[in-house]
Amino acid sequence: MKQLLATVLTLFFVGALSAQQPKVNQDRLEDRIFNLAEFGLQENGETERVAFSDADIDARNWVIKTLKGFGMEVRVDAAGNIIGKKQGTDSSKKPIAFGSHIDRVPNGGNYDGCVGSMAALEVIETLNENNIKTKHPLEVIIFPNEEGGVMGSRAMAGNLGKSALSVVNSTGYSMGEGIMRIGGDTTKFKEAKREKGSLAAFLELHIEQGGKLEKENLDIGVVEGIVGLNWWDVVFTGFANHAGTTPMNARQDALLAAAKYIVAVNEITNSFKGTQVGTVGRIKAEPGAPNVIPGKVTASLEIRDLSLEVIQKVYQAIKKKTEEIAEASNVSVEFLPLDTTAEPALTDTSIQTEIESSANALGLSYQYMPSGAGHDAQDISRFAPVGMIFVPSKGGISHSPKEFTSAEDMANGANVLLRTILSLDKKLD
Repeated sequence: MKQLLATVLTLFFVGALSAQQPKVNQDRLEDRIFNLAEFGLQENGETERVAFSDADIDARNWVIKTLKGFGMEVRVDAAGNIIGKKQGTDSSKKPIAFGSHIDRVPNGGNYDGCVGSMAALEVIETLNENNIKTKHPLEVIIFPNEEGGVMGSRAMAGNLGKSALSVVNSTGYSMGEGIMRIGGDTTKFKEAKREKGSLAAFLELHIEQGGKLEKENLDIGVVEGIVGLNWWDVVFTGFANHAGTTPMNARQDALLAAAKYIVAVNEITNSFKGTQVGTVGRIKAEPGAPNVIPGKVTASLEIRDLSLEVIQKVYQAIKKKTEEIAEASNVSVEFLPLDTTAEPALTDTSIQTEIESSANALGLSYQYMPSGAGHDAQDISRFAPVGMIFVPSKGGISHSPKEFTSAEDMANGANVLLRTILSLDKKLD
């Protein structure tokens, strides 16, 4: 009887404590998403806001004005990262940071990283409304040009080389020109680097960009890590010859071998247990005439997984099978690794636990899952413990005007973010 009474009292006090926790304003959060979508709004009702565009600059200025309105100290670092700081009560504590990005791919949607960015603003406003002061300083970070190569977070991690500054995006501006346009300084962009241990934690809320949560009718994804990826060009070399005069059994058809390779990539990737993915997304046949047997074909190969070991196992199996295909087809093949390699970034297990606890306290369903797409948190993990929260993306659609996340789902994610920040503030040294 005493044990039962103790259990009831515990549940009562836990429930009472949960009730005292502030919650974000769902309508205000959705309004901010709509307000942000006004920057770059086109006649067809869709928004275009690629990094470095006038619309991007206007949206960034709006974010800066909003952060200042919250009483935050705001600066733009040398790489163009917007950093709003809310002081904590303990000057010895390192900041807890959170945020995402507001730039978009061409012909993209209104949610993607925008949900995490607007949720970060909502968290600060909710804390202000409830007169809650944290021990740790809080930093809202809005990263620039995430869609064009996670530029801001790479610079913050000290991983943005000078060669990247010459890369041009769809606005016609290079990264270097773009950094200057948005208030950064290419002559000092290395000063944007943050040292290891400079942040107590970093959290990013994001739409899932997949359909797992929706399919399972779940509210929250606790991200275990962001997958690494390796890219290769796979070059098949045969012999270009007349299509009408060369017998079928005498051909050295590079495209035929490449076609068999594409099928093999799918079959071999599926033969391994796990969530790894293998993709051929590009193919070029030369000379490219309908009456000439292709003598050279260049195809791509991308493999993603949370484990570099798994990536290598899948790659070796694909390479072995492709070499067999090439030999049987009387052509040669080369696998040329490309520089667009990203290492897997595992999220911090203690932060995963806090995200899970926050979801439980809010009565939200959840599952642990990897992120198949890259995010700013991937680079921040190089110098700080990171956590990621996913919310459902309707139909698994992203990077499209049709992407959509409901106001309720956004608010659920923002409440988990808020609660996790407050929990980490109490527990982190």
